[in-house]
Amino acid sequence: MHFEVVFVLLFVVATAVAIATRRARLPYTVALVLTGLLLGATELITPPPLTKELLFTVLLPGLLFEAAFHLKPTDLFANKISLSALAIPGMIAVVLLTAALLGSLRMALVPGFPFSAALVFGAAVAATDPIAVVAVFRNLTVPPRLLVLVEGESLFNDGTGVVVFNLVLASVAGAHFTLAGATGEFLRVAGLGAVLGAAIGFTGAHLIRRVDEAVVEITLTVVVAYGTFVFGEQLHVSGVIATVVGGVVCGHYARSGMAPGSRLAVNAFWDYVAFALNSIVFLLIGFEVRPAALLASWKQILLAWLVVLLARTVVIFLSAAALRGTRERLPWSWAAMLSWSGLRGALSMVLVLALPAGFPFRELLVNMTFGVVLLTIVVQGLTAAPMLRLLGISLPASEPALRHRLAHGAALAARHGLAELENVRREASMSPELLVGLEQDLRQRMGAAERTQAELEGRSAPLREELLDEANRRVLLAQREALSAARREGILEAASEQQLLIALDATLIVKPREDP
Repeated sequence: MHFEVVFVLLFVVATAVAIATRRARLPYTVALVLTGLLLGATELITPPPLTKELLFTVLLPGLLFEAAFHLKPTDLFANKISLSALAIPGMIAVVLLTAALLGSLRMALVPGFPFSAALVFGAAVAATDPIAVVAVFRNLTVPPRLLVLVEGESLFNDGTGVVVFNLVLASVAGAHFTLAGATGEFLRVAGLGAVLGAAIGFTGAHLIRRVDEAVVEITLTVVVAYGTFVFGEQLHVSGVIATVVGGVVCGHYARSGMAPGSRLAVNAFWDYVAFALNSIVFLLIGFEVRPAALLASWKQILLAWLVVLLARTVVIFLSAAALRGTRERLPWSWAAMLSWSGLRGALSMVLVLALPAGFPFRELLVNMTFGVVLLTIVVQGLTAAPMLRLLGISLPASEPALRHRLAHGAALAARHGLAELENVRREASMSPELLVGLEQDLRQRMGAAERTQAELEGRSAPLREELLDEANRRVLLAQREALSAARREGILEAASEQQLLIALDATLIVKPREDP
């Protein structure tokens, strides 16, 4: 079957699955994997193989950039300790603990299974890919910070995972290995990748702010997305980390300089790119799985999945315990959800497929990795929403809260409409009298929405408390960032900044509730 025909058929299948899942209320990405699995078994379509070249050249840069582009640096900064702990030492601990557990169970796994193979497996499946869970989160009432933790961890530990896997594979292959040398190489690859991504992202954002043409601005974001990855790989630094950092930097500096129409066009473009690339990725995951091979190794796969889940759970809960005394503390229910949301995906599959043909137990490692990927996506992906409810994290919003959000959205839309109307008036492209009716309509809608907000706030004490708490938190975080900026600019000495930050941090210590 010609590639062009296969390409069109894949998008036809993806569209049909998207329509069906809206009615069946099934997570879209899980449905794609199951559809790919079914079509692969029937051999009705012969898709392109999920190779490292395809994933790294076409699919991964766009997906990483789209997610990073919409992350706010302030959110990342507010969770810098927890994200750093989970994405770097936490992920390395998962690799080592997974390898240690599999090594201790090697007789139950398969006689003669070496520790080196267990270490390679641990490195291949350590990085999380929670796209399916994030899709579920966005359709539920989930604390925003938890969503930032899930997305942020997955973005940064993808880069960490690739670097660690390459270091593990080199050491297993007999390359000279020392802890200091491995640490230095990790810092070089990850650090230079971050510097490269920041430089390209800032340059792209600067160019975007200087033009006012949506098509050109979209093209510049594409250049940043794929340019950071390509240059990173060519310079032998982490292309994944470069793309993530480039996306965050570009998104932060570029969006504020875009006209509303351009911002809408860029967001719509990347929403579609994410949909298209996710569709291809998860369909190809389903196509790559061979049920007969997995059934032949079902005991090893089940054991490996339980070991991976246990290793991640132990590391997450230890990290949560270490953060208890900080302003970034995690409720135990959040730790449980972060453990369960550790899905694995295409990255793990292409890493294990890259093992050389003569690598010991290669076929078993491939089957175990594919099986773990399938179980995490299907089992954990399907049960993410019930797990959120069971843990009391995703609670149905009260009717006043829902009505308040609707009114807030209506007021926000009308306010932005009035701002754009003022731009039209300044351009003098039409007579002011022509705009009077439109302005009156927008002001009436904004006034009605604001009155609804005030009425709901007056009736509901819990709603008032929630809104005031959020406003207080934002004000306190803004003060903290202002103090840090004042120190960088020489307005405050480091000692004075530290004294003021300690006072602010005392008010930022998280209360024992589900939205720290």
